[in-house]
Amino acid sequence: MDRAMLYSLLRPALFRLDPERAHGLAVTALRYGPKGRLAVPGGPLATQVAGIAFPNPLGMAAGFDKDAQAVDALLGLGFGFVEVGSITPFAQGGNPKPRLFRLERDRAVINRMGFNNGGAEAAARRIATRAGRGGVLGINIGANKDSRNRIADYAAMTSAMAPLATYLAVNVSSPNTPGLRALQDEGALTELLAAVLEARGAQGPPIFLKVAPDLQAADIEAIARIALDAKLGALIVGNTTISRPPLASRHGGEAGGLSGQPLKPLALATLRLFREATGGAMPLVGVGGIATAEDAWQRIRAGASLVQIYSAFTYRGPGIARDIVRGLERLMQRDGFASIAEAVGNE
Repeated sequence: MDRAMLYSLLRPALFRLDPERAHGLAVTALRYGPKGRLAVPGGPLATQVAGIAFPNPLGMAAGFDKDAQAVDALLGLGFGFVEVGSITPFAQGGNPKPRLFRLERDRAVINRMGFNNGGAEAAARRIATRAGRGGVLGINIGANKDSRNRIADYAAMTSAMAPLATYLAVNVSSPNTPGLRALQDEGALTELLAAVLEARGAQGPPIFLKVAPDLQAADIEAIARIALDAKLGALIVGNTTISRPPLASRHGGEAGGLSGQPLKPLALATLRLFREATGGAMPLVGVGGIATAEDAWQRIRAGASLVQIYSAFTYRGPGIARDIVRGLERLMQRDGFASIAEAVGNE
């Protein structure tokens, strides 16, 4: 029995559990379960972004594997890359429970986790044990909630994680750490990126910046200009939203960041705005509301060089990665593109 069929049988039982407990069980099952083969480098969906060779453009977004426990299992499901974290300098418990809510009728999730993770030292030890196994690994870094100097936290995390990462993702867009999104302001962001780039050094991995989908047009223009000036590797567009489109589920009024299907229109619109603001000169990673190959293909045609999923994995299970990858290959052939790079921004 394959994983997709097994998950379809287990999902009703999992969905009767508290969402955070079910998530923990899923990560544990992946960590200790069988590992599949990594996506083949140089395949039909291979693409290059920020000097990194991606076997396909589909990634697992940060938030699923906060402590880098299931990297190899996720890569074995067919993902072209995995982004772990957010990881902070010191372990922290996050916000009070309950803090994770399924919105089944909306195919969505609301979370207010608050960067709960085991800290940099534990994550670094775990990541170091997989040295030489291959695969593209992004490490998403954040600041501790009680930090007196968040920019120093990001610099410290850069120094600690740069030797272990294929790329580093600077997360300044979580709505669940008070004041964190203020680091997207022009002055603060310029100072933050300067510190991160200095800590990375000349030979370190590319830096990706993860931004919110709730930005105003002027903010998008400023962030695009700063990212281009700093020569970042890519912009990840974006995180969960604090906005609330109409929702049918009973947990729709919970505080936190909304992800999943209702986020798709906003995430797509914000991606298009960043594509326009950067003039196509900065690679973009499309995230938010992607659940099918058609969703991923729309995001690529709108300007994303890479795409990521998370909430859809909750609803569709571990077979989703290979389904999307196979679907992307069909769509690329249908529309007459020879490569993913050729399709990027070609609406």
